[in-house]
Amino acid sequence: MPFIDLAARRARRLAGAVLLAGVGACSVPPPVPPKPQPVPTPTTPTAPAPAPSATPATPATAAPSTLPVPLPPPRAAGNWDEFRLQAAQRLVQAQPAAAYLGAVPEPLLAIPVLEIELDADGGVRKVTVTRYPSQARDTAQLAIAAVHRAAPYGSMRRLPRPWKWTEVFLFDDDRRFKPRTLDLD
Repeated sequence: MPFIDLAARRARRLAGAVLLAGVGACSVPPPVPPKPQPVPTPTTPTAPAPAPSATPATPATAAPSTLPVPLPPPRAAGNWDEFRLQAAQRLVQAQPAAAYLGAVPEPLLAIPVLEIELDADGGVRKVTVTRYPSQARDTAQLAIAAVHRAAPYGSMRRLPRPWKWTEVFLFDDDRRFKPRTLDLD
């Protein structure tokens, strides 16, 4: 019956190994959870943290500050020429640090062209880039953001449909824009 003896020895060795493994696992202390930090109670109200930028800007390509500026209520325009002028002025008023007035520099950094479709109340319904610049393609996104910040543009009910207009954005080397409508004066 040496065969049974051999099988019993193997079983005892295996059981011993399992027992040692179990004892070894138990001898390691469990991880200690971190102590909770007390939450300080603020005594003064704090401003919410700014949202992180989708793409970090480098100093060479950083856009000028585009903090929102409160705008006066928009006026309803009587014709498309009046509307285009009011819309261009509103674009500049909405973000004065991101726009420039005066002479257009030569050469320009980029010239994106946007087609803007509005709803009856002057809200932006759709923006289409009809011309992307060959360089500084990010300026098209800056122009789209400027259009949205300046909305609403006033009641469109007096104007014939479709409620669309095209604006050319003239960007300088500092990524500041000027609506071409303001350069036509």
